[in-house]
Amino acid sequence: MRRLFANLLLAAVVLATVSFFAAPGVAFFAIRSAAEASDVQGLSRLIDFSAVRQSLRPQLAGRPEAMAPAPSFLEDPIGAFRHQLQQNPIIRPPDVDAYLTPAALSALTRGEGRYASQWTTTTATDARVDKPWPRLVFWGVNRARFAVRDRGGSRTVFTFERRGPFAWTLVQIGLPDGAAPSAPTSPASTPRPAPRKDTP
Repeated sequence: MRRLFANLLLAAVVLATVSFFAAPGVAFFAIRSAAEASDVQGLSRLIDFSAVRQSLRPQLAGRPEAMAPAPSFLEDPIGAFRHQLQQNPIIRPPDVDAYLTPAALSALTRGEGRYASQWTTTTATDARVDKPWPRLVFWGVNRARFAVRDRGGSRTVFTFERRGPFAWTLVQIGLPDGAAPSAPTSPASTPRPAPRKDTP
């Protein structure tokens, strides 16, 4: 009887240990499943939307045109006024919520990065769409990061934070470098470029 109790206790300890280390990965796949099912309540339990918005704003605000010299009010008053509107985050804030719809979150977990905002529910749940396996890039007691690569090698990074013994919440999304396409496209009909392989 004591041996049976000891075996059960050992099994419980092993199960708790495995669950402790695997919990962030479980949270990632739970987000992917909830996003595919358009389960808004499930996503709200798994994602700290306020923290994720804060992580996305500076990434989306870094537009390439910001590197160009600003037009002069004397030479081009209309262009200068337009530039001020584009640079002012209060007047023209980045469209962060476009990346937080169920369809966009599903696309993000599949590695679509900055293209995710253009996905629709139909394309996000298409069975033909690739579902790459996330790669653990960091694990700590209270924080873990997973990266998903697209076919071109660009990484979308998901940062999870511990909110309980086995509860992990998504608090940050790191988009690949670059800018999102300016015109909406259909990810299902427009194939993403595959990485080029050098031939000897």
